[in-house]
Amino acid sequence: MTRTAYLCFVKPSLLFVLITLAAMLRALPAPAAGTETLTVAGGCFWCVESDFESVPGVIGAVSGFTGGKTANPTYDQVTKGGTGHYEAVQITFDSARVSRETLLSMFFRSVDPTDAGGQFCDRGNSYRTAVFVSNTGEKALAQKAKTNAQQALGQTVVTPILNAGTFYPAEAYHQDYYKGDKLVLTRFGPKRQKNAYKAYRKACGRDARVKQLWGSNAPFAGS
Repeated sequence: MTRTAYLCFVKPSLLFVLITLAAMLRALPAPAAGTETLTVAGGCFWCVESDFESVPGVIGAVSGFTGGKTANPTYDQVTKGGTGHYEAVQITFDSARVSRETLLSMFFRSVDPTDAGGQFCDRGNSYRTAVFVSNTGEKALAQKAKTNAQQALGQTVVTPILNAGTFYPAEAYHQDYYKGDKLVLTRFGPKRQKNAYKAYRKACGRDARVKQLWGSNAPFAGS
C-alpha cells in the first residue's frame, strides 16, 4: 500500500473512531452538579453512617478510617491503636438540597463534642470526634459550626478541625451494618446485624448522652 493510499485509509478510519468516542462520552452520565463530600469522626462509624444516610439530600455515607499514618489499615489495627486513625465517615451530599453548614451543625449535635477520650462507651483515640477539611472555605465553615456548638452548650468543645488526608473505606461487612440481615454472634446472643446494631447503640448510651447534652436540638437521638 502506498503512503498516499495508506493516508486515505487512515484518515476516514481515525475520524470514525473519534466520532464514536465522542458519542460514547456524551452517553456517559455527567457528574452530579453540586455533589460534595464531608468527612467526620463521631465515634462508632455505624452510628454516624446510619444517622446521616437518613438526611434528605445525603446521597450516601461510607464508613472508614482517616487521619493516621498506616496505609490501608484494617479495623483490628485501628481499634487496637497505634495507627493514628479515626473511625470516620465520608458523607456524599447534594449541596442543592442540603448545605455543608447544615450537616456540620447536625454533626456537632449528634455527638458529645466535649469528650476528648472517645465517644460514649467506646474509649480510645480511634473513637474521638473530628471534622476533616480540604480547603480554607471548608475550614471556616467547620470553625463556625464548632463555635456555634460551643456557645449553644456553654461548654468547651474539644472536637478538632483537621486537614483531610487519605480516607480508607472499612471492610465490606461494616458498610450499611445498621440495616444488614446477616446473622452475627454478639454479646447479646445471635442477632441480625440491624438488631445487633440497635442493641449496641442502646447499650452504649449514645442517644441518652446526646439527649442529655442537646435536648430537643439533637437531630438523631432515638433513631
